[in-house]
Amino acid sequence: MNTHLLTNARIVTPTENFIGSVEIENGIIAAVIKDKNYADGIDLNGQWLIPGCIDIHTDYLEKELYPRASAAFPLPFALHFMDARAAACGITTVFSAVSFSDNEEKNRSLSEAMELSRQIDKARHSLLVRHFLHARIDPNSTGILNYLEPMKELESLYLVVYNDHIPGERQFTLQQQIEMRSKAFGITAEEAERRLLLQIERTKQINNREPIYEAFKDKYILGSHDDTTIEHVDEGMQFGATLSEMPTTLVAARRAKELGLWVCLGAPNYYRGGSHCGNLSCWEAMDEDLVDILCSDYHFPTMLASVIKMINEGMDPSKAVNMVSANPAKLLNLHNETGSIEVGKRADLVAFDGSGTFASVSHVFVDGISKYRADYAHGVKPLSVERGQEWTTVKDSLV
Repeated sequence: MNTHLLTNARIVTPTENFIGSVEIENGIIAAVIKDKNYADGIDLNGQWLIPGCIDIHTDYLEKELYPRASAAFPLPFALHFMDARAAACGITTVFSAVSFSDNEEKNRSLSEAMELSRQIDKARHSLLVRHFLHARIDPNSTGILNYLEPMKELESLYLVVYNDHIPGERQFTLQQQIEMRSKAFGITAEEAERRLLLQIERTKQINNREPIYEAFKDKYILGSHDDTTIEHVDEGMQFGATLSEMPTTLVAARRAKELGLWVCLGAPNYYRGGSHCGNLSCWEAMDEDLVDILCSDYHFPTMLASVIKMINEGMDPSKAVNMVSANPAKLLNLHNETGSIEVGKRADLVAFDGSGTFASVSHVFVDGISKYRADYAHGVKPLSVERGQEWTTVKDSLV
């Protein structure tokens, strides 16, 4: 029998937090005991104990595959270190985003995206945490219809998002895309604009949302990415979307909530105080209670760091933790088995010290099995910044 007793922890459930203990038997939470500690358990010394983070959207794998634009690494190598980093950041379920598009801005073709997905599918069972695929499908792609049936054979595919690539329509303005395309391909702004206008003319005539919906509606969670207008949200919902992922404007986020969609924004956006590309600020959206879920987007550590920051800013700990655990589990229809510390749920658990400005993770359990452990109590203490103190850069700290 695989049994653990975690004790002297600040446990966060969906509705309350308290000092107590959690008993695990054969990978399942067998008991949650309030206001009682045990001498023979794993003493967490008052650390936070929460359900493992469920990251519904991350581009982090790209950082391991291509740490430099011209430096590629093999998938097994990249996936191994991505997996270890996810565990160290308290993420027990990861949805790696793979873009399926024939847009020339993308760094891989449709066939290459399919092959990458198959390789992830094969490798996922030998890793520390749970891994799934998040397919970002371009409905304005001419070739995508050839890949819908093969994609349905992917065991790990669970989340499918409409990811429109008509230039100037969503995340980036046309002028921003002219500048990015010019830089990426080493061409003049005039040539970049010419290509983009041709792309707009071509892609606006293609909308494959209906066949994508028909292919995936019975098995997968559907969403819409980078909604900017009310019409974008309405169109996503028309074709089965229950998620508005990274809405770029308040108008779109409000519409999504009005229609009962889940709204997800990036944890880096919240932690840094704004969008890196000038879109909707997570703080602004939270002021209107428009955000249900935080994902890592491009930076794993910000998920737990955002939880700490939300709590420090006065948010109830349960509400903060639910945004990275219970809520994504509900979106994914996994809430009966994971996403919260409750008897009968999988023991996907994370313990961490949150006394600084980021989380120092000490223990990670997946199905009750210890997958990561770090002893900060007897090692180098993490750096911290007092609340209200100005952030400093590495260069500043060396002066």
